[in-house]
This record gives sequence, C-alpha cells and structure tokens, in this order.
Amino acid sequence: MENLHDKRKVYDKSQLIESEIKQNPIEQFRDWFLEATESPEISEVNAMAVSTVEEDGCPRTRMVLLKAYTHEGFIFYTNYNSKKGKAIEHNHKACLHFFWPNLERQIIIKANLEKVAENLSEGYFHSRPKGSQLGAVVSPQSQEIPNREFLEEKLKDLEKEYENTEVPRPAHWGGYLAKPYEIEFWQGRPNRLHDRIVYQLDGLDWKVSRLAP
Repeated sequence: MENLHDKRKVYDKSQLIESEIKQNPIEQFRDWFLEATESPEISEVNAMAVSTVEEDGCPRTRMVLLKAYTHEGFIFYTNYNSKKGKAIEHNHKACLHFFWPNLERQIIIKANLEKVAENLSEGYFHSRPKGSQLGAVVSPQSQEIPNREFLEEKLKDLEKEYENTEVPRPAHWGGYLAKPYEIEFWQGRPNRLHDRIVYQLDGLDWKVSRLAP
C-alpha cells in the first residue's frame, strides 16, 4: 500500500465571504468563470464533470465541456442514446462539478436536466468542425463495438458521402439544459477551514448560507 498521508498543500490564494459575493449564483459563477478563463494555467476552463444515476442506482461521472450558460442554467451537448443520455431519461437530476486547482476553487451544481430546443442543437451542431460532426454520426456512443477499425472505416465512408455536402445532425444528438436548484462555491483556505457558500433555490429566490468545511 502506498502511503499518501503527506501529499497535501496549503490553500491560501483567496477567500469567499458573504459581503463580497453576488446574490444570484449565476452571476457568481460568471465572475469565477471569467477569472478562470484569464488564468493561463487552466487549459480547458469549461471542462466539467457530469454525474448521473444509472438504473442500477450507481452514479457514473464523466468529463464534458460546458458550451453555454444563461440565467436559466448550463448547456452541454451529447448523444441522447449514450449512457448519460439514458440515465438522464430515467432520472432528470444530475450533478455538475468544476474544479480549478490553480485557483483552489470548485463549484458543485445540483440541477434538473431537460433537452434544449431543436434549433439550438441544430445551430451548435453545424458550428462544429466537420470532423466533429462526422464523429457524432459515426459513433454509436456507449455501445460495444468490435474494434477501432470499425469506427475508422465508417468515418472514411462518411467523409466520401458528405465530401461536398452538409452533414445532417442525427436526431439522437443534441443539448441539455441543466437548470440548477443548488450551487455550492468552494474556496480553499488555510488549515482546511475552507469557505463553502451554498445557494439553494426557494421558489423564485435564492437562499444563501455558509457550510462548515
């Protein structure tokens, strides 16, 4: 057994106090997201973990890219027939998680998910590089396939088929809007007395409170 007891660091870069935060968590998210965007040490600021609960009751977590956020919530795109898509169809709740270690910050978002409008999925799909569009058509995401060559051969065939024409968006590919009902902002602090500020939706308003670390 490898002993990891001494693998620790001191968190002392910032603080999160009630007198300085926004009263709306989306605005607070925007402020932190912009700060993370300006940090040269973070290569994919919009990378987030999405956890869903599958039919066997076990959560599954994977990394996806946030593609937009609005006053309503957070948008990402995927194959609706994937494991995450089937889990969301079974249970509309999910947890999103951002971790920016260079800023000693994380954000945990509990949300209800719903599909975005077809025109939004259509617009985003055709804004992607053509190779990414073809990849979405080629891959039967989360399904068992015989080998890597299976995908590569399908891709070659589709590259020829759509060489001079637009790639149609598959009906099973599109976006989800994660509408938050709880958002926690975590800021690392010395002596493990971290700041944890949580926003909880209460009707149309957000209740703000501090959690013990």
